[in-house]
Amino acid sequence: MDDLDDMDHRIVSALRAHGTDPRVAGAARALSWAGEHGALWLAAGLTAAAVDAPRRTAWLRGTALTAGAHVVSMGVKRVVRRPRPAHVVPLVRTAGRHSFPSSHATSAAAAAVVFGTLGVRAAWPLAAAVCASRLVVGVHYPSDVAAGAALGALTARLGAGWMRGGTRD
Repeated sequence: MDDLDDMDHRIVSALRAHGTDPRVAGAARALSWAGEHGALWLAAGLTAAAVDAPRRTAWLRGTALTAGAHVVSMGVKRVVRRPRPAHVVPLVRTAGRHSFPSSHATSAAAAAVVFGTLGVRAAWPLAAAVCASRLVVGVHYPSDVAAGAALGALTARLGAGWMRGGTRD
């Protein structure tokens, strides 16, 4: 096991240990559930598009960027095929058995970038909480989460010009 793998294992073990507290476990499960397939972010983006008519197109484009980032992460996951942590007991079931990159982190970071561009200050702390939840529930290594967050942020930044082009209908 190289140094990164060793550090990944130690960090996920330490954070998963925090999941023994029922309050922490409950919050981590709820965040993981809400972030499944980007649902939290897609629902928020579509809701904002419905109520913010002047920026509807930007909200829809930002939501599409978030969904697109999630789809890209699933494709990378199928190529890399890294197994999920097997040395801890997970607190949640997962939709798939592969770990790298974290699709939750990908959609969370993409949403934080696009929603942040549209002035939603709570997007970054909520995205960070979703990312951390994947470690606490024991289904990802920190490098999975970091790679997913980087992929999501990069995808959103690459599409930022297109999204901002839709600030007025």
